[in-house]
Amino acid sequence: MYVPFKFAKIEIKVYNTNIKTIKNYMALNKEQIKKFKKILEDRKTEIEKELSKFAKKDKHTDGGFVANFPDFGDTSEDNAREVAAYINCLSMEGTFGKELRDIFSSLKRINEGNYGVCKYCNKEIGEKRLEIRPASSSCVACKKKFKGEV
Repeated sequence: MYVPFKFAKIEIKVYNTNIKTIKNYMALNKEQIKKFKKILEDRKTEIEKELSKFAKKDKHTDGGFVANFPDFGDTSEDNAREVAAYINCLSMEGTFGKELRDIFSSLKRINEGNYGVCKYCNKEIGEKRLEIRPASSSCVACKKKFKGEV
């Protein structure tokens, strides 16, 4: 059994057990979450479209991609171009892949009801940060600590 508490933009569900735990701290209202979900889904589609130009879906991972090795010909010059192009594709695949994983994680947090809450300190991430990077999973303070900037 849980008892919901609602305060303006905050919803806290407290589960009644021997140890009280706080779950589903809602930092954003439904309209804001809907807006960020659309932004995340649009970006996911855009990234998958870009990745499909030089990579194929990896059937061994959920949502992963594998860069295609290009074939420009059989000369040593062609082989050098192939390797250079493949290395470039691997780099882009890594960058897009990381962003895609962050988006999947954010969409999962939306479904679980804890989007907009820092995964390290459980405080609100802040709408301005989410507008800049909707896939953020940590607040600015924790991100700075994590990167050693504090």
